Amino acid sequence: MATLSRVLSIQSHVVRGYVGNRSAVFPLQLLDFEVDFINSVQFSNHTGYPHWGGQVLGCNDIEELFRTLKKNNVIHYDYVLTGYCRDKLMLEKMVEFIKELKEVNPNLIYVCDPVMGDTWDGKGSMYVPEELLPVYRDQVIPVADILTPNQFEAELLTEMKIETEEDALQCISILHSRGPKTVVISSSELGRPNESLVSYGSKNTGGLGKIPVIRLEMPLIGKSFVGTGDLFAALLLAWTHRHPEDLKLSLEKVISTMQSILKRTQAAAEAQVGEGARPTFNELELRLVQSKRDIENPQLCVEATTI
Repeated sequence: MATLSRVLSIQSHVVRGYVGNRSAVFPLQLLDFEVDFINSVQFSNHTGYPHWGGQVLGCNDIEELFRTLKKNNVIHYDYVLTGYCRDKLMLEKMVEFIKELKEVNPNLIYVCDPVMGDTWDGKGSMYVPEELLPVYRDQVIPVADILTPNQFEAELLTEMKIETEEDALQCISILHSRGPKTVVISSSELGRPNESLVSYGSKNTGGLGKIPVIRLEMPLIGKSFVGTGDLFAALLLAWTHRHPEDLKLSLEKVISTMQSILKRTQAAAEAQVGEGARPTFNELELRLVQSKRDIENPQLCVEATTI
């Protein structure tokens, strides 16, 4: 029997709902990955709810976990996936761990979702302390192999606004120059207003000439989902593993999976609250378990183009 690839996922955790590791671990397991995970926080639910509480893992705590794994000689990973982290020292410590893990396995691929903020109703805002931005920009990105910012995060990292497709391509080029071989802007507002979003992806193979960019436009489904970026990064890890030379197909499978999940979630939420009522975050928690078959075998419903 073939050995499954092993992922170390360092993200947030919630008791109820699907964000962070709750969004990432289950899909990765369905797609044949062994997943070890460290929960950077343990909250009752995501912070969009009226009330939330819980614990934040300290820098010493995560170091103790890692060092104990090391003592047991179980730190050979094929992938590392990181997401939400709101502590500067912990983020710097994670960079140290990733460098050490790459020494253990030089072929390790680090997938970084630089979770810092997003755009709501046309206005971008950060939901982590601003002191994390230079750490991501100067320390994290240079060791990342696959980078998955949303439009707002890409703008923060490059200090440029993305208002046109040409801006998006320039932004991707800048991020490539800082280290990551694969850069995917998971979503941008360059689609049709209130109708679609656009994702851009590029893989630098080290060859001469212009690096091709994949463009994928997707229908906009609802506006209040949480955990979609975490799900996106996990699915991208999985499908680029299966199709390492075909970023276009990988993105089509990622987005097709997400479209199915979001449509199912939106329909279930609307049925739950009744006609005319607006679903809350509670009703809009991602229907991941109900979407098991879509995760395992996505039926393509979108088509990407190469720019």
